[in-house]
Order: sequence, then C-alpha cells, then structure tokens
Amino acid sequence: MSGADTVRAAVLGAGSWGTAYGKVLADAGCEVMIWARRPELAAALNEQRENSDYLPGVRLPDRLRATADHKEALSGADLVVLAVPSQTMRTNLEQWVDALGDDTTLVSLAKGVELGTHKRMTEVIVEVTGVPDSRVAVVSGPNLAKEIASEQPAATVVASIDPARAELLQRASTTWYLRPYTNHDVVGCELGGAVKNVIALACGMAEGMGFGDNTKASLITRGLAETARLGVALGAEPMTFAGLAGLGDLVATCTSPLSRNRTFGERLGRGETMEQAYAHSRQTAEGVKSCLSILELAAGVGVEMPITEQVVQVCHEGIAPSVAMKYLMRREPKPERRS
Repeated sequence: MSGADTVRAAVLGAGSWGTAYGKVLADAGCEVMIWARRPELAAALNEQRENSDYLPGVRLPDRLRATADHKEALSGADLVVLAVPSQTMRTNLEQWVDALGDDTTLVSLAKGVELGTHKRMTEVIVEVTGVPDSRVAVVSGPNLAKEIASEQPAATVVASIDPARAELLQRASTTWYLRPYTNHDVVGCELGGAVKNVIALACGMAEGMGFGDNTKASLITRGLAETARLGVALGAEPMTFAGLAGLGDLVATCTSPLSRNRTFGERLGRGETMEQAYAHSRQTAEGVKSCLSILELAAGVGVEMPITEQVVQVCHEGIAPSVAMKYLMRREPKPERRS
C-alpha cells in the first residue's frame, strides 16, 4: 500500500495487543496512529520507538506514531481499531463516538461479553455508535501479543458480515509473519475469543495444582464443546470453532505462559487468593469478569457450561480450585456427543 492506496489506521489503546497489532498494520504499509491514555506513554512511543511498559525490546516501525489526543488519532482514519478491555469498551466509545468518520470500519480486538447486558463487543459498538453492523469487524485467533510483536509466524481471522470490509482489513493486516483469513461468522469468532479466556483460567488452575497434560487436554476439548454449544445456540456456524478463532485461539491461550488468563488461573491453582493474583497481574485477565456474563448468557438460551460454571464458582464464590475439579469429575456420565 502506498500513495493514494495507503490505509490510515487509528488504534485506540496502547496495551500489549493494541501496540502489537498497530505494528502489524504499519508493517503491512498502513499509516498508524496509536492513542495512549497516558501522555507520557505516547511520548515514549514516539521518542524511544518502543513500548517499554508492555513490549520491551520491540522496535516500532516509523509508520507508527502515538498521541494522547483521541481526536488526533481518529482524524482521517479508514480503520479504527478498538484495543481496550471488553468491560471498558462502552464507556470509552461514548467518549470517542463524535470523532468517528462517516464510513470508518470499526475493528474490535476485545475478547469478552459485557457484564449486565450480555452483549458481544460488536453489539456494544453498534449500540453506542449507531453504525450498521456491516461497518464492524473483529480480529480473533491464536495471537499472543509478544510473539506477534517478535514477528513469529502466526495466522488470525478477520471477520465481518461485509466481505469488502473483511478483505480491506485482511490486506491491511497481511505481513510476512501474520497471515489473516477472512470469515463472515462474527458471532462465532467473538464467542470463541471470549469463552477461551474462561477455559484458559481453568487450564491455569489445573497447571497450578500440578496436573499434567491429560487434564489440560481434557479441559481444552470439553471447553471447546461448551463454547460450540453456546455459539450454535446464538446462531454461530459450528465449523468456526474448529478454526483459528475457535480451537486455534483456545489452544494458544490455554497452554502458553504468555497468556494472562492462564497465568492468573495458575496462581489461583497454587493457592493464591483473588487479591494476590490481581496484585501480580499488570494487564486485564478478561475471563475473570466475562465468565459471569458468559454463564448468564448461556443460561438465557438453555446451554449447559459446566467448566465456565466452576470458573465462576472459584473466581466469584470463593470455592477452591480443587473442589471445582472434583465437581467436574463427579458429574453424571454422559455421551461425548449429543444427538
């Protein structure tokens, strides 16, 4: 992309994934402006060409600049990438909505379900901005920020019900180290990204309790089953959960020590309290809050999610991880697949 074809992208949020994805866009040829809440962080990104708070040692491309003024970031942007935690998406958008362009594509990097409303992030975006859902897209997949920023080969999914916008985002995100695939199943991609954080908490707890690969593989597989049940009940396509935004993201998040949800769960499995685990977490473990809204969403459509239920019990009801594991193992025997 160059000259008249250059895509201008605003990335709202300068955490690890927002910065890493901003780097992807810049490496793909976009002109990128990252908005940072703290002026000192924006200045550091510009002057040091590095986000030492979240991605130390990663040099940022010259095409990427930073600002603490959201209006400056949004001015003339073709793509607006929303890289804030899911539970703050609504309040942030309410502050930004007046500065959005008339035909801007809004891209969600957040993986969660809103507390209280049980809405997916694209639903929140549409509700707050009033844009048609065809203008909204999602990026989801096995994309641990540190690995992407280090240019380790990976793939991802860009999903939108508008094929042209999905293809625009695909072109704007394609580098030698990141291969994006398009998908029209926004519901499935979002739910895969949200629920995997909850399952990763469970896998982390298992790791912290000293259990091995059989335990974690069982949690991943049965976690995928309950994710797919919920997704299908809400209109998603079953095969989405066998893809990058489903199984791919789930495996990466459940097995990597770079995963904040897995790491948070591991601390709980080792006997730390919620307060102690929070004290060691510099970034948001989305599954801790989203597990509540996901379980309520599932109850509303009559879907059973036993692993999610036990994560809620541990994180919000004070149940020990060992008790939650015993509950899961003592449930009534059932067929693996339900007809």
